[in-house]
Amino acid sequence: MHDRTTTGPWNCRSSQPTFSPAGNARTEREKMLQRAPQASRRSAGAGQLQVDGSLTRTLRIARLEAALLIAEGAVPARKLAQSARLIDGREVQQMVLLLNESYDRTRSAFRIEQTAAGYILMTRAALAPWLDRLHNRQAATRLSAPMMETLTIIAYQQPVTRADVEAIRGVQSAEMIRQLMDKGLIRIAGEDDSLGRPFLYGTTKLFLTTFALRQIDDLPGYATLRKPGRDSTPALLPFPEDEDAAA
Repeated sequence: MHDRTTTGPWNCRSSQPTFSPAGNARTEREKMLQRAPQASRRSAGAGQLQVDGSLTRTLRIARLEAALLIAEGAVPARKLAQSARLIDGREVQQMVLLLNESYDRTRSAFRIEQTAAGYILMTRAALAPWLDRLHNRQAATRLSAPMMETLTIIAYQQPVTRADVEAIRGVQSAEMIRQLMDKGLIRIAGEDDSLGRPFLYGTTKLFLTTFALRQIDDLPGYATLRKPGRDSTPALLPFPEDEDAAA
């Protein structure tokens, strides 16, 4: 299986420290489980959750788990339903909730996270340091402190110009921005109306997937740390892949 580890300030796959949205995910899962009928959660198609948290898997849920296991990255619910021969994305969602409940109760090393690009089976954040040593991960896959600082500013302040980033950091940031663009974590998301029409920078769908976020306002403290005066998620140019899909 491809090594996918949830860790980092936004559940990053790299070996940066600490924040994990697992608590929020569990809260959301509990709400959805309360809304879902008992019969749908424990149906013959999904499997039976035992008292000890173990899950008696049916062929349908086993196919879903296998599809997630071999996936190269996050997979949309619709595509998972097709691969696992399920009814629709709603059934995928119900099975994911059931699998995660079993994973949590049995202290499994795995968890299924929902990101902007779909569902992905990942190892837990607590295992990241051990996996780093086990696989001798390359330092190039990690984000340096200046890169993380720059990425954090862009994530919370987007859409933002380079001058705005540099005003906050107090240092030149062109190289950090270039490296983050090379890694596919940020993108040019428009042009500012100011003199010279400088580029505006924003995060990418890969950023959301890498840090296991469904949308940008899932960032911790986003409501209080985002750019003052913004009442909703910043308006950015569409992700290129979304434009391709709409064509």
